[in-house]
Amino acid sequence: MTRTEFDALRHSVTLPHGTISYAEKGAGPVALFVHGLMVNGYLWRHQLAELSDIRRCIAVDLLAHGHTETPLSQDVSFEAQADMLNAFLDRLAIDAVDLVASDSGVGVAQVFAVRYPSRIRSLTLTNGDVHDNWPPQSFSGFLDMVRAGGLGDTLRNMVNQPDNYRAETGFGLAYARPEDVSDETVQAYIAPLVRNETTIENLKRFVLAFDNQQTVRIEEKLRQLTVPSLIVWGTDDPFFSAQWAHWLAKTLSGTEDCIELQGERMLFPEEQHAVFNQALRTFFVKISAV
Repeated sequence: MTRTEFDALRHSVTLPHGTISYAEKGAGPVALFVHGLMVNGYLWRHQLAELSDIRRCIAVDLLAHGHTETPLSQDVSFEAQADMLNAFLDRLAIDAVDLVASDSGVGVAQVFAVRYPSRIRSLTLTNGDVHDNWPPQSFSGFLDMVRAGGLGDTLRNMVNQPDNYRAETGFGLAYARPEDVSDETVQAYIAPLVRNETTIENLKRFVLAFDNQQTVRIEEKLRQLTVPSLIVWGTDDPFFSAQWAHWLAKTLSGTEDCIELQGERMLFPEEQHAVFNQALRTFFVKISAV
Protein backbone atom coordinates (compact mmCIF):
# COMPACT_ATOMS: atom_id res chain seq x y z
CA MET A 1 0.00 0.00 0.00
CA THR A 2 1.46 3.34 -1.05
CA ARG A 3 1.31 6.49 1.03
CA THR A 4 -1.29 7.92 -1.35
CA GLU A 5 -3.44 4.81 -1.04
CA PHE A 6 -3.15 4.91 2.73
CA ASP A 7 -4.01 8.60 2.93
CA ALA A 8 -7.16 7.88 0.89
CA LEU A 9 -8.34 5.74 3.82
CA ARG A 10 -7.99 8.61 6.32
CA HIS A 11 -10.84 10.03 8.39
CA SER A 12 -10.99 12.19 11.50
CA VAL A 13 -13.23 12.71 14.52
CA THR A 14 -13.26 15.61 16.93
CA LEU A 15 -13.11 14.71 20.61
CA PRO A 16 -12.47 16.79 23.74
CA HIS A 17 -8.85 15.57 23.40
CA GLY A 18 -8.39 16.95 19.89
CA THR A 19 -9.14 16.06 16.29
CA ILE A 20 -8.10 12.44 15.95
CA SER A 21 -6.92 11.16 12.59
CA TYR A 22 -7.24 7.51 11.66
CA ALA A 23 -7.23 5.20 8.65
CA GLU A 24 -9.77 2.43 8.17
CA LYS A 25 -10.22 -0.52 5.83
CA GLY A 26 -12.38 -3.63 5.90
CA ALA A 27 -15.49 -4.81 7.72
CA GLY A 28 -16.42 -7.08 10.59
CA PRO A 29 -14.91 -7.23 14.09
CA VAL A 30 -12.66 -4.24 14.74
CA ALA A 31 -8.89 -4.52 15.06
CA LEU A 32 -7.41 -1.31 16.49
CA PHE A 33 -3.73 -0.72 15.74
CA VAL A 34 -1.72 1.60 18.01
CA HIS A 35 1.70 2.89 16.94
CA GLY A 36 4.61 4.23 18.98
CA LEU A 37 6.96 7.20 19.15
CA MET A 38 7.42 9.46 16.11
CA VAL A 39 5.64 7.17 13.66
CA ASN A 40 1.87 7.11 13.07
CA GLY A 41 -0.90 4.93 11.71
CA TYR A 42 1.05 4.49 8.47
CA LEU A 43 3.14 1.91 10.36
CA TRP A 44 0.16 -0.44 9.99
CA ARG A 45 -0.44 0.01 6.23
CA HIS A 46 0.45 -3.62 5.49
CA GLN A 47 -1.92 -4.85 8.18
CA LEU A 48 -4.78 -2.76 6.75
CA ALA A 49 -3.98 -4.03 3.27
CA GLU A 50 -3.68 -7.70 4.14
CA LEU A 51 -6.05 -8.29 7.07
CA SER A 52 -9.07 -6.24 6.03
CA ASP A 53 -10.76 -9.38 4.67
CA ILE A 54 -11.29 -10.65 8.24
CA ARG A 55 -11.28 -7.45 10.31
CA ARG A 56 -12.38 -3.85 10.20
CA CYS A 57 -8.84 -2.54 10.59
CA ILE A 58 -8.39 0.90 12.16
CA ALA A 59 -5.00 2.57 12.57
CA VAL A 60 -5.21 5.63 14.80
CA ASP A 61 -2.74 8.51 15.10
CA LEU A 62 -2.05 9.06 18.79
CA LEU A 63 -2.10 12.45 20.48
CA ALA A 64 0.99 14.49 19.48
CA HIS A 65 1.58 12.26 16.45
CA GLY A 66 0.78 12.02 12.78
CA HIS A 67 -2.17 13.98 11.47
CA THR A 68 -3.98 14.21 14.81
CA GLU A 69 -4.49 17.82 15.95
CA THR A 70 -3.67 18.08 19.66
CA PRO A 71 -4.26 21.23 21.76
CA LEU A 72 -1.23 22.32 23.76
CA SER A 73 -3.41 22.13 26.87
CA GLN A 74 -4.14 18.41 26.36
CA ASP A 75 -2.34 15.85 28.51
CA VAL A 76 -0.41 13.46 26.24
CA SER A 77 0.71 10.85 28.80
CA PHE A 78 0.03 7.16 28.26
CA GLU A 79 -2.93 7.40 30.61
CA ALA A 80 -4.39 10.31 28.65
CA GLN A 81 -3.81 8.42 25.39
CA ALA A 82 -5.74 5.46 26.81
CA ASP A 83 -8.64 7.71 27.76
CA MET A 84 -8.59 9.23 24.28
CA LEU A 85 -8.84 5.76 22.72
CA ASN A 86 -11.85 5.02 24.90
CA ALA A 87 -13.56 8.23 23.77
CA PHE A 88 -12.56 7.45 20.18
CA LEU A 89 -14.28 4.06 20.32
CA ASP A 90 -17.34 5.67 21.91
CA ARG A 91 -17.52 8.15 19.06
CA LEU A 92 -17.31 5.40 16.45
CA ALA A 93 -19.86 3.27 18.39
CA ILE A 94 -17.39 0.39 18.70
CA ASP A 95 -17.89 -1.86 21.72
CA ALA A 96 -14.77 -4.04 21.71
CA VAL A 97 -11.58 -4.45 19.69
CA ASP A 98 -8.68 -6.71 18.95
CA LEU A 99 -5.97 -4.35 20.17
CA VAL A 100 -2.56 -4.49 18.46
CA ALA A 101 0.32 -2.29 19.61
CA SER A 102 3.98 -1.42 19.03
CA ASP A 103 6.67 0.54 20.92
CA SER A 104 5.11 3.29 23.10
CA GLY A 105 1.75 2.03 21.93
CA VAL A 106 2.41 -1.14 23.95
CA GLY A 107 2.45 0.94 27.12
CA VAL A 108 -0.69 2.78 26.05
CA ALA A 109 -2.38 -0.53 25.21
CA GLN A 110 -1.64 -2.01 28.64
CA VAL A 111 -3.06 1.05 30.39
CA PHE A 112 -6.12 0.97 28.12
CA ALA A 113 -6.65 -2.74 28.75
CA VAL A 114 -6.73 -2.43 32.53
CA ARG A 115 -8.83 0.74 32.50
CA TYR A 116 -11.35 -0.54 29.98
CA PRO A 117 -11.16 -4.35 30.05
CA SER A 118 -14.66 -4.79 28.63
CA ARG A 119 -13.47 -3.15 25.41
CA ILE A 120 -10.73 -5.71 24.80
CA ARG A 121 -11.62 -8.79 22.77
CA SER A 122 -7.95 -9.72 22.37
CA LEU A 123 -4.53 -8.17 22.91
CA THR A 124 -1.45 -8.41 20.68
CA LEU A 125 1.76 -6.79 21.94
CA THR A 126 5.05 -6.42 20.09
CA ASN A 127 8.39 -4.87 21.07
CA GLY A 128 7.64 -1.91 23.29
CA ASP A 129 7.29 -0.30 26.68
CA VAL A 130 6.75 -2.83 29.48
CA HIS A 131 6.76 -2.40 33.26
CA ASP A 132 9.86 -0.39 34.30
CA ASN A 133 11.89 -0.95 31.12
CA TRP A 134 11.24 2.44 29.56
CA PRO A 135 12.44 4.81 28.48
CA PRO A 136 15.24 2.39 27.54
CA GLN A 137 18.77 3.32 28.57
CA SER A 138 19.92 3.34 24.95
CA PHE A 139 17.35 6.07 24.29
CA SER A 140 18.96 8.48 26.75
CA GLY A 141 20.81 10.45 24.08
CA PHE A 142 17.57 11.25 22.30
CA LEU A 143 15.97 12.35 25.57
CA ASP A 144 18.91 14.64 26.29
CA MET A 145 18.55 16.21 22.86
CA VAL A 146 14.83 16.82 23.39
CA ARG A 147 15.44 18.39 26.80
CA ALA A 148 18.08 20.65 25.25
CA GLY A 149 15.58 21.99 22.70
CA GLY A 150 16.92 20.24 19.61
CA LEU A 151 13.82 18.29 18.58
CA GLY A 152 12.62 20.64 15.83
CA ASP A 153 15.97 20.79 14.06
CA THR A 154 16.43 17.02 14.41
CA LEU A 155 13.05 16.32 12.81
CA ARG A 156 13.55 18.84 10.02
CA ASN A 157 16.94 17.31 9.24
CA MET A 158 15.26 13.91 8.88
CA VAL A 159 12.70 15.35 6.47
CA ASN A 160 15.34 17.14 4.41
CA GLN A 161 17.87 14.29 4.54
CA PRO A 162 16.10 10.95 5.09
CA ASP A 163 19.41 9.20 5.73
CA ASN A 164 19.40 10.97 9.09
CA TYR A 165 16.26 8.97 9.96
CA ARG A 166 17.88 5.73 8.81
CA ALA A 167 21.09 6.40 10.79
CA GLU A 168 21.77 4.80 14.19
CA THR A 169 21.54 8.27 15.70
CA GLY A 170 18.04 8.53 14.20
CA PHE A 171 15.68 5.57 13.93
CA GLY A 172 18.14 3.11 12.44
CA LEU A 173 18.33 0.97 15.57
CA ALA A 174 14.58 0.34 15.38
CA TYR A 175 15.03 -1.56 12.10
CA ALA A 176 16.89 -4.74 11.23
CA ARG A 177 17.44 -3.33 7.72
CA PRO A 178 17.25 0.48 7.95
CA GLU A 179 18.80 0.90 4.52
CA ASP A 180 15.61 -0.50 3.00
CA VAL A 181 13.35 2.17 4.55
CA SER A 182 12.11 4.33 1.68
CA ASP A 183 12.18 8.11 1.56
CA GLU A 184 8.38 7.95 1.20
CA THR A 185 8.13 6.16 4.55
CA VAL A 186 10.39 8.69 6.26
CA GLN A 187 8.25 11.53 4.91
CA ALA A 188 5.03 9.81 5.97
CA TYR A 189 6.28 9.54 9.55
CA ILE A 190 8.24 12.72 10.11
CA ALA A 191 6.77 15.42 7.87
CA PRO A 192 3.48 15.64 9.85
CA LEU A 193 5.49 16.25 13.04
CA VAL A 194 7.05 19.44 11.68
CA ARG A 195 4.04 21.00 10.00
CA ASN A 196 4.03 23.75 12.63
CA GLU A 197 5.53 24.69 15.98
CA THR A 198 2.57 23.23 17.87
CA THR A 199 3.16 19.73 16.51
CA ILE A 200 6.83 19.90 17.49
CA GLU A 201 5.98 21.13 20.97
CA ASN A 202 3.37 18.42 21.43
CA LEU A 203 5.86 15.70 20.52
CA LYS A 204 8.34 17.24 22.95
CA ARG A 205 5.67 17.13 25.67
CA PHE A 206 4.97 13.48 24.86
CA VAL A 207 8.64 12.52 25.18
CA LEU A 208 9.21 14.50 28.36
CA ALA A 209 6.09 12.95 29.92
CA PHE A 210 7.66 9.47 29.82
CA ASP A 211 7.11 7.92 33.24
CA ASN A 212 7.21 4.16 33.65
CA GLN A 213 5.21 4.35 36.86
CA GLN A 214 2.19 4.42 34.54
CA THR A 215 2.88 0.78 33.65
CA VAL A 216 4.48 -0.34 36.92
CA ARG A 217 1.39 0.50 38.95
CA ILE A 218 -0.91 -1.56 36.73
CA GLU A 219 0.99 -4.85 37.13
CA GLU A 220 -1.57 -6.46 39.42
CA LYS A 221 -4.45 -5.48 37.14
CA LEU A 222 -2.54 -6.87 34.15
CA ARG A 223 -2.34 -10.20 35.97
CA GLN A 224 -6.12 -10.14 36.32
CA LEU A 225 -6.72 -9.75 32.57
CA THR A 226 -8.07 -12.92 31.04
CA VAL A 227 -8.47 -11.85 27.41
CA PRO A 228 -6.70 -13.93 24.75
CA SER A 229 -3.25 -12.42 24.24
CA LEU A 230 -0.52 -12.85 21.64
CA ILE A 231 3.08 -11.73 22.15
CA VAL A 232 5.27 -11.31 19.05
CA TRP A 233 8.80 -10.04 19.66
CA GLY A 234 11.91 -9.31 17.63
CA THR A 235 14.92 -10.76 19.44
CA ASP A 236 17.59 -8.29 18.24
CA ASP A 237 16.00 -5.15 19.66
CA PRO A 238 18.54 -2.88 21.43
CA PHE A 239 15.71 -1.10 23.24
CA PHE A 240 13.38 -3.91 24.32
CA SER A 241 14.97 -7.31 24.89
CA ALA A 242 13.08 -10.58 24.62
CA GLN A 243 13.01 -10.95 28.40
CA TRP A 244 10.08 -8.49 28.33
CA ALA A 245 8.18 -10.72 25.94
CA HIS A 246 8.58 -13.49 28.50
CA TRP A 247 7.50 -11.15 31.30
CA LEU A 248 4.33 -10.29 29.42
CA ALA A 249 3.64 -13.92 28.55
CA LYS A 250 3.82 -14.87 32.23
CA THR A 251 1.94 -11.84 33.50
CA LEU A 252 -1.01 -11.99 31.10
CA SER A 253 -3.01 -15.04 32.10
CA GLY A 254 -4.70 -15.21 28.71
CA THR A 255 -1.47 -15.58 26.72
CA GLU A 256 -2.10 -17.93 23.79
CA ASP A 257 1.37 -17.77 22.26
CA CYS A 258 4.70 -15.98 22.55
CA ILE A 259 6.45 -15.85 19.18
CA GLU A 260 10.07 -14.77 18.87
CA LEU A 261 11.28 -13.43 15.53
CA GLN A 262 14.99 -14.10 15.43
CA GLY A 263 17.17 -11.16 14.37
CA GLU A 264 14.27 -8.72 14.09
CA ARG A 265 13.86 -5.36 15.81
CA MET A 266 11.11 -3.07 17.02
CA LEU A 267 9.58 -2.09 13.70
CA PHE A 268 9.22 -5.62 12.34
CA PRO A 269 5.45 -5.09 11.77
CA GLU A 270 6.63 -2.98 8.84
CA GLU A 271 9.73 -4.94 7.80
CA GLN A 272 8.36 -8.47 8.32
CA HIS A 273 4.70 -7.77 7.72
CA ALA A 274 4.00 -11.05 5.91
CA VAL A 275 5.24 -13.11 8.88
CA PHE A 276 3.51 -10.89 11.43
CA ASN A 277 0.26 -10.79 9.48
CA GLN A 278 0.15 -14.56 9.27
CA ALA A 279 0.56 -14.76 13.04
CA LEU A 280 -2.23 -12.21 13.50
CA ARG A 281 -4.51 -14.00 11.04
CA THR A 282 -4.02 -17.34 12.79
CA PHE A 283 -4.68 -15.70 16.16
CA PHE A 284 -7.77 -13.83 14.98
CA VAL A 285 -9.25 -16.93 13.36
CA LYS A 286 -8.59 -18.97 16.50
CA ILE A 287 -10.27 -16.54 18.88
CA SER A 288 -13.19 -16.04 16.51
CA ALA A 289 -13.82 -19.78 16.55
CA VAL A 290 -14.14 -19.93 20.32
